[in-house]
Amino acid sequence: MDFLSKNLPYLLAGISVGGQYALIAIGYTMVYGILRLINFAHGDIFTVAGLILIYATTILPLYISIPLTLVATVALGYIVERAAYKPLRNAPRMSVMISAIGVSYLLQNLALYITGGLAQTYPAIPFISNTISVGPATTKVVTVITPILTIILVIALMQLIGHTKIGMAMRAVANDFETSRLMGIKVDTVISMTFIIGSFLAAVGSILYFANYPSVIPTSGAMPGLKAFVAAVFGGIGSIPGAVIGAFIIGISENIIKGLGWTTFSDAFTFALLIIVLLVKPTGLFGEKATDKV
Repeated sequence: MDFLSKNLPYLLAGISVGGQYALIAIGYTMVYGILRLINFAHGDIFTVAGLILIYATTILPLYISIPLTLVATVALGYIVERAAYKPLRNAPRMSVMISAIGVSYLLQNLALYITGGLAQTYPAIPFISNTISVGPATTKVVTVITPILTIILVIALMQLIGHTKIGMAMRAVANDFETSRLMGIKVDTVISMTFIIGSFLAAVGSILYFANYPSVIPTSGAMPGLKAFVAAVFGGIGSIPGAVIGAFIIGISENIIKGLGWTTFSDAFTFALLIIVLLVKPTGLFGEKATDKV
């Protein structure tokens, strides 16, 4: 019983943070699946979502600020795609990657300018910021809600991809970009929709994450973004279920490491685990083996 009461909070925290990583990782894996591009700015969009809510709540009530944050983050994702990636659609892949890194630093420096480099305190969100007891452990409501909400959103996303016209177009573009264009699919619309969905999920992940860790600095999204990227690669980049499972494994593993008293090594363990998996299975746990078209 003592073992359970001591380690249950870490297990719950691991499941919760795994859900938050999953929501970010889906954005990485969807964009890669269609564009073969790692959107390095994705973690910074996550940070900007946190800052938008902080500043919105200074002049607006929370029930308006939260939907406004979701809409503004989606708009930001759409603008980033149109301004930084669309003009480079036919450019070498290296050019697009450099553009992605440039957008990342632009968003970080913009956040630095607006905040003055000072940590901003995230507002307490009624209900999900409250404390509850789960068995012998005490935790926040957000810890319990996060995995449930993540699973609901992932199921909804899989239904959208599997049973709607835009979802069918996404699968076609991911399978063969050029052929999809020749078949009359509006590729630019599909790509924009991918960024919109990814940014929306990042905004939801941001609300859940900062409700638990209520301090936002311009680089707050760097480590969660990096771990979400690791989760996407770990699960098999391009695979949404793989990204989600990878995120939960990483979230639970790093919190168990913390529970064992090895907090210093929790981040290192995440990347060591990735190296081991890629050595054994280079395409990730659920990644498909690439085939070259002749």
